[in-house]
Amino acid sequence: MIIDIHGHYTTAPAQLGAWRDLQIAFAAGDRDAPDPVALRISDDDIRETIEANQLRLMNERGSDLTVFSPRASFMAHHIGDLAVSEMWARICNDLVARVVGLFPDRFLPGAMLPQSPGADPKTTLAELDRAVNDLGVVTANLNPDPSGGLWTSPPLTDNSWYPIYEKLVEYELPAMIHVSTSCKPQFHTTGDHYLGADTTAFMQLLKGDLFRDFPDLKFVIPHGGGAVPYHWGRFRGLAMALGKPELEEHLLGNVYFDTCVYHQPGIDLLTDVIPTGNILFASEMIGAVRDIDPRTGHYFDDTKRYVDVTPNLDENQRVQVFEGNARRVYPRLNRALEARGL
Repeated sequence: MIIDIHGHYTTAPAQLGAWRDLQIAFAAGDRDAPDPVALRISDDDIRETIEANQLRLMNERGSDLTVFSPRASFMAHHIGDLAVSEMWARICNDLVARVVGLFPDRFLPGAMLPQSPGADPKTTLAELDRAVNDLGVVTANLNPDPSGGLWTSPPLTDNSWYPIYEKLVEYELPAMIHVSTSCKPQFHTTGDHYLGADTTAFMQLLKGDLFRDFPDLKFVIPHGGGAVPYHWGRFRGLAMALGKPELEEHLLGNVYFDTCVYHQPGIDLLTDVIPTGNILFASEMIGAVRDIDPRTGHYFDDTKRYVDVTPNLDENQRVQVFEGNARRVYPRLNRALEARGL
């Protein structure tokens, strides 16, 4: 089985974006709050956007199951206040749950959290509870920088985050550490902002000792871990300088990387540097890079092709990356598959 642990509803019906525009105008003080009841998206609207896009490409590329969450760049936690984020998260999580309900054999849901700059992380717990108990999510996306590029939140090792971590451990949910839109013009959201944030999250974890307090907590750092695998020697050296153990002992019992790396040399480096047990297959499809690579004739984000041919994995290791690691890191996903006899 090919399990893609990183997919977003980037092709959601246009009504969603139009409603969000009204909410953004409300947050700016330009109009009244839009009524969520006024957002009307039919099952046929959802089917059309999924069948023509994600599902078509999954079938073409040989992917069986996608862990599907709301569009990351749409989270935009820096817009409005906590109430705005709470309403937006609920709408987006409900929409993803409807996708899963229409295509239960091909998608499992992940949740976005209603984070807001300056808000106590505990304010996200009600939506996290609802997403698990009512929607059946198997993961949650955790934004380390709700301020949208200003980095006003404490590092991920700060105990203000602990209520979220306690709940994640209780529910056996891994969290994908995923930022959203940058509000700073110096950064491109899906370029340096995303990849820089992935690298920053890893460094925050390296500097601390979070997993002493939460030995069962699991984090996935997406986009191949940002710059981390490429600079593995630097991070090992920094760990030594800070008096930390080797990274395999210090972090790799809890931190995982996906394969959203869009060229063969990148996947080859990732699979050479990072232990196989810490690599999860993912494509981010349909995501940041949607074009065909003129050098290969294939889509940049067809990452299965890269994993299939990298010389750094034998066939048993490829099975780990494609399926086994996801089942181990995502217990609720594994139980959902076992309930289907898979």
